[in-house]
Amino acid sequence: MAPAPAALDPLLLATVRIATFDGPRGLTTASGFFFRRDQRLYLVSSRHVFFDEAIQHHPDRIEVELHADADNLADVTVLSVLLYRDGLANWRQGQDDGGDIDVAVLEIDADALPATVKLAAFTPDHLPGAGDVVPIGQPVLIPGFPLDFHDGLHHFPVVRQGVVASPYGWRFQGQGWFLTDARTHRGISGAPVVVSAPRREGLPWLLLGVHSARFDMGGRDRGSDESLGLNAAWYPDILSTLTAPPAAAPTEADMAHGHAANAA
Repeated sequence: MAPAPAALDPLLLATVRIATFDGPRGLTTASGFFFRRDQRLYLVSSRHVFFDEAIQHHPDRIEVELHADADNLADVTVLSVLLYRDGLANWRQGQDDGGDIDVAVLEIDADALPATVKLAAFTPDHLPGAGDVVPIGQPVLIPGFPLDFHDGLHHFPVVRQGVVASPYGWRFQGQGWFLTDARTHRGISGAPVVVSAPRREGLPWLLLGVHSARFDMGGRDRGSDESLGLNAAWYPDILSTLTAPPAAAPTEADMAHGHAANAA
């Protein structure tokens, strides 16, 4: 007799499988997670999942699997989201002094989701703050869909384990990332990198980063040397910028006040 299922960790409902398409043609699969700010819901993933000029990866839409019924997690619905509207990207990506950041967010119309959909989301409260100390060797988890492998019945991700492999808070090689040593594969790009934080409300996890890609050495002897087994994870503070509400356009009253101040 199988044991009774344990209570489901909401991390598995915050992490989702993403499939990219060019029209009806399937392209790739990847990982992502939900981030909620105020009343807005966003899907977060690696920017190269949505667009990667280096390999001519130009999808025009994505599909995301969502749990359609909280009482039957084997029941899923597929959400199809356009990546462009009128020739402009629906997603946002960031930059800093080091160049492009391989993180992107795509706003999801939460009101359009079925009322029965079961999901979880990180919030700004799950981002590291001044009181959160992350030492070298800190164990981390990376839930995702490596090589698209996952629980095909319940549509849950699998979880990889590793440690923080470079000083957290420092920009490795001048870029806005740190290193982990988890075993990862293609398809896990865009996954959250987390550490247990039981006191966090809703999701008992601290969001340390967004997994991007594996590192390798160009001069490695593939017959003699193993791969480095190291990964880049972008710092999550970029999410505060990418999910910030757009600046409101000045009203006629604001402009009139400005003209009066100038005249004075």
